[in-house]
Amino acid sequence: MSSYRIPRRSFLGLVGAGVGAGLVGCGTDTTGGGGGDGGKIQVWVIQEEAQNVAHRAALERFNKTSDVKAQLVSTGNDGYRDKLHVAMGTDDAPDVFYNWGGGSIRTYARDDLLVDLTPHLDKDKAWKDSFIPSVLEAGMIDGKYYGIPARGMQPIILFYNKKVFRDLKLQPPTTWNELLSAVDKIKAAGIIPFALAGGDSWTELVWPEYLVDRVGGPDVFSRIAAGEQGAWRDPAVTKAITMISDLVQRGGFGDSFASVRWDGAGASTLIAQGKAAMHLMGSWEYTNQVQDQPEYAKNDLGFTDFPVVDGGAGNPKAIVGNPTNYFSVSKASSNVDAALEFLRTEMSSDAYVDDWLKAGDVPAVTDLEPRMDKATDPAFAELVYSMVNDAPSFQLSWDQAIERNLAQPMLDALAKVFIGELDAEGFVKANEDAG
Repeated sequence: MSSYRIPRRSFLGLVGAGVGAGLVGCGTDTTGGGGGDGGKIQVWVIQEEAQNVAHRAALERFNKTSDVKAQLVSTGNDGYRDKLHVAMGTDDAPDVFYNWGGGSIRTYARDDLLVDLTPHLDKDKAWKDSFIPSVLEAGMIDGKYYGIPARGMQPIILFYNKKVFRDLKLQPPTTWNELLSAVDKIKAAGIIPFALAGGDSWTELVWPEYLVDRVGGPDVFSRIAAGEQGAWRDPAVTKAITMISDLVQRGGFGDSFASVRWDGAGASTLIAQGKAAMHLMGSWEYTNQVQDQPEYAKNDLGFTDFPVVDGGAGNPKAIVGNPTNYFSVSKASSNVDAALEFLRTEMSSDAYVDDWLKAGDVPAVTDLEPRMDKATDPAFAELVYSMVNDAPSFQLSWDQAIERNLAQPMLDALAKVFIGELDAEGFVKANEDAG
């Protein structure tokens, strides 16, 4: 398994405009830059074997019948977003590229660098109706579609090690107070309550995302994302950050979380080995465990909803995370029609959907229930599917929802909260100053 983990989005560290090795063949992973030309299209993705199995198979099917051949170009997790930023608007732009919707493509859409998919979806109603509407709509910018769902839905889920919980005679927490009680008991047993790859601050973001929503409801962050004056000073933000600080001081993440990195599977390994009891992470964590720790995934990987905060204004069925990842098409591509045909024929095809189900993902397609038996764990697939279908709101991860220039200062401030260098007021002020 590569050291790169399934997306989400560690996008720290700028990579240069130069790109790596040359292309080695149609439908195979390459490391490189440059969009396709002539009879080729390039499809840019994150370098991660667990997800590229489905992508590679899709390209191979497409290449069997298309005169224009597709190549899969993969880039390490840490550098992907910056590499894309450097390439867009140049001759090195990809034809099709993997993204997170929202703020990750807003600038490209507004700079007229992307193909507006709206007329193509409206013309092909069957294609449009093959995706869950709320997830497809999350790929919209200014009322237009710019992304096609490319993989599974990715709500943040509370994972737990069932053996640890059995041994300690614990039940998964359903309220914040139950969570705190479980943390105390787990810590007393010499086990880290929550695995956390704190060396990458985006992994910490799942905590304020859920807590702000549970305490104050979805409108709190909606106002922040809209850039409203004073939005960061909502009492729900202050309370959520204070709750996080208290959890850190309580020993909820152990003593060494700041040195654990996401690449390399540090946090995932801790919970799989029973050295940590829980892990608050996106649904891609399940896919990683199926790939890396299949016996643990089969026997002891538990999953449940994020707890309710007593007295909070948020709906307990509300979820946060990534509605999905998307494929978008560069307007400068010399093979736009072929790129669109690839997305139209593959992204909701039975073979593509089944590949994701087998990998542990739950694709954002309609009428999935009859296909659940294809999933590695039907119970997990049903949980994710029902979470999304039942959610009154699905908040896109904060660092993808806000503008790029505001995301890193927010992540830096949050990292300081976790290591005790900023309190709630300091966190709020840091974000206000960044704006």
